Amino acid sequence: MRASRPILPWVVWGVAAIAYAVAVINRSSLSALGPAAQEHFGIDATTLSIFPVIQLLVYAGLQIPVGVLLDRIGATLMILIGGGLMIVGQVAMATVPDVWLAILARVLVGAGDACTFISVMRMLPEWFSLRQLPTISQVTGLIGQGGQLVSVVPLALLVSGTSWMGGFVGLAALGVLITILGFAVLRNEPGDATLIERMLGRRGKITENARSFADTSTAALRSVPPPPTELITVAPTTSRGMSFWHRARGLLQIPGVRLAYWLHFLSPFASNVFILLWGTPFLTGGLGLDDSAARGLLSLTVISSMAASVFLGPLSSRFIERRVWMNVAITVAIAIIWIAVMLWPGKPPLAVVVVLLIVIPIGGPASLISFEVARSHTPRSYSGFATGLVNTGGFTSSLGVLLLIGLVLDLLGAGSPEDYSLAAFKVAFSVQIPFWVFGIAMVVIEQRRTKRWMEDNGRTLR
Repeated sequence: MRASRPILPWVVWGVAAIAYAVAVINRSSLSALGPAAQEHFGIDATTLSIFPVIQLLVYAGLQIPVGVLLDRIGATLMILIGGGLMIVGQVAMATVPDVWLAILARVLVGAGDACTFISVMRMLPEWFSLRQLPTISQVTGLIGQGGQLVSVVPLALLVSGTSWMGGFVGLAALGVLITILGFAVLRNEPGDATLIERMLGRRGKITENARSFADTSTAALRSVPPPPTELITVAPTTSRGMSFWHRARGLLQIPGVRLAYWLHFLSPFASNVFILLWGTPFLTGGLGLDDSAARGLLSLTVISSMAASVFLGPLSSRFIERRVWMNVAITVAIAIIWIAVMLWPGKPPLAVVVVLLIVIPIGGPASLISFEVARSHTPRSYSGFATGLVNTGGFTSSLGVLLLIGLVLDLLGAGSPEDYSLAAFKVAFSVQIPFWVFGIAMVVIEQRRTKRWMEDNGRTLR
């Protein structure tokens, strides 16, 4: 009789993916609330920009420490710790009267967000086969983008229909619900107990009988595991701090890990910068659209990103040897449409703007290819560390572009809403160009080194 297919992997993944979507809602909760935040706290646009900058700094800065901790305590606990930090942050955001306390609240939100995504990605290989992982990763990203869609429209309507406190307390309540669900459902791997089972001191039948799709991987895929830890040279040391840096240096000796970092650096920053902060000012202050039209176009970016996730997963899984160039091709397309808008004489037609807003968000799903590359080249015991390291790439580039756009606008005398102009925005957004050129150059260099390294070590892609 044919064995039944396991259901638990889908349940665990579903809860983990929803936890990631809630993290994205928390991350982008100010994307459509800029004017509301200015009115609530009585702040100018410069102070408003501190919110996403601080949040990105915290997120990027914590990726490697969170990755190290993830390898030690597991994905389940890290997801729940992240949820708890975001709950506290949003309750504070709802209740504190002072803007600097609100910025501290965003630090907590950024810290919780930093714990979530890489933990979910770390959990996936324990439950799904290698052939399933590219598609599952992209669908996870799609669900996360759904969270971004919630923050763009429903959250903004909730705040305007109730109050600032009502909107953010509602977010915290959603976080509590998902955290409780995580306590009851999430498991690091088949056979591992949930946190509720750990507290009760016994495991249920579901846990004892848990099976994974990873158990059904083909022999061919099993024969090409990630490189063994012995390929990484780690010099012995008695200092914990030095041990950390020796581990990081050893991991970076594998060119495939460096390639994954630069892929993540390259493709998502245009989308992150646009959606997190500068999209609404560009659409309203640069193109002269009203707030409702701007929200509608921002929703289009999220829908485009979700649609791209549906196609990129199967494509990267089927054409595994070309997945790096998929990322590069998408980035080139983003650069071309942005440069066309920058060089357009006067105000570009709405059709060109729509194409821009359809193309640039595809860089987000394309960045998930970097985690597939990292998984192919990272020893299992370094998985969390490598995921955190790679995930810093896109947020490092996003932070640099975010700050440079604001700096250029200030230098051009267009740093406040009443002074915004399309000409100033075109010049400011051109700071993306050197990031694209540099990122593509590094991807090409590391791709060649990776190919040579694989040949030298007798390895093939999986």
